[in-house]
Amino acid sequence: MPHRRRRLWRCAVFACLAFEAVPAPAQPPAETPHQVTHRLQPVGEDSPARLLAAAGIPPEQAAPALAALSPYLPGQRLRPDQALTLQQDAATDRLIGLALEPEPGRLVTATRDGAGWRTEEVAARAYRRLALAAGAIRGVVVEDLRAAGLPAPLARELVQSLAQAVDLQREVGPRDRFTILFERFRDAEGRVLRDGAAVYAEFHLSGQRLTLWRQETPNGGEWFDAAGRSLRRAFLRTPLESAKVSSGFGQRRHPVLGFTRQHQGVDFAAPRGTPVFAAADGVVAEAGWRSGYGRVLRLTHAGGRETLYAHLSAIGATMRPGTAVRQGEVIGRVGATGLATGPHLHFEVIADGRPVDPARLEAVPALRLEGPQLAAFRARQAVLAAHLSQLSPWQEVALAP
Repeated sequence: MPHRRRRLWRCAVFACLAFEAVPAPAQPPAETPHQVTHRLQPVGEDSPARLLAAAGIPPEQAAPALAALSPYLPGQRLRPDQALTLQQDAATDRLIGLALEPEPGRLVTATRDGAGWRTEEVAARAYRRLALAAGAIRGVVVEDLRAAGLPAPLARELVQSLAQAVDLQREVGPRDRFTILFERFRDAEGRVLRDGAAVYAEFHLSGQRLTLWRQETPNGGEWFDAAGRSLRRAFLRTPLESAKVSSGFGQRRHPVLGFTRQHQGVDFAAPRGTPVFAAADGVVAEAGWRSGYGRVLRLTHAGGRETLYAHLSAIGATMRPGTAVRQGEVIGRVGATGLATGPHLHFEVIADGRPVDPARLEAVPALRLEGPQLAAFRARQAVLAAHLSQLSPWQEVALAP
């Protein structure tokens, strides 16, 4: 294909979307004497091959072009928001190019290059913004965060981090509320490209105010309180993100057996299939069936401690004796196996061979920022506080590059 034609194709396709190097019209470029552009919009999930066939492209032309795009299209299906742009020679109707945006801000083009096809990828420039989500805690914390506008992955990550220091089943009251600042990346036209990380969180829980800032450390992003102390603890007191305590630690009347005996753990009522997290770094010691406990998983941890998760509907496929697990890793799913009247997680903590109340686990000393790290943390606190004073819920503010 002549150099001029290749250049026209690239300009035409790239101009369909808001990329920095080329002004972006709202519609694909107009037909030229050399080429014509069609934008194929699927209805529901559809295959690119079917769309090209419906547009009259012969299989022998479509197949090599789609093969060039296939690494960028897992499952070989298009969502309704994923248009396929095709380019044809105006004189012969021969297919000379395809373009696909697999996700906002990423444009992939397949261009006929002699006898073969050449693939290129272009990324839009991302502009970082700060968004505010705020609301009241009315039920399940992670769902309340999402209802206030916090993206689901960030809500889950924040709840898991918070569970290391706050008992989300006991320390949440009817008038509690939250304020979250999180990053959002947009292109030059204002389209959302992706969400970044949550960077500030404020919770009012049972009359207490907890403020948290996210700071990068050698181990990755970590949450710190106002004094620069890490929120990270050795054990999660609540190994679920959506649950309520249905039975506490201590003497109780067994709901199935009918007599009173020591309840050696805590029961969390939750829907069947709810993910169960490892409460601490450890190693799988037992995975299988144990009488009235049903399907169980037992982990061993440093310091002579163990945790046990019972009545599971499923155990993670990789959870075998000897497997190492990380705190917060999904290890199983809530169920009602064994002697259970309904779906729930029975959670035990054993220290030196004796059961202990998970709610009374002591907090191990947390990492504390010092020196240059603490100075950088203080500076970041000041910047975020200034932005927080300017924002209302659902609003955004631009951040410096």
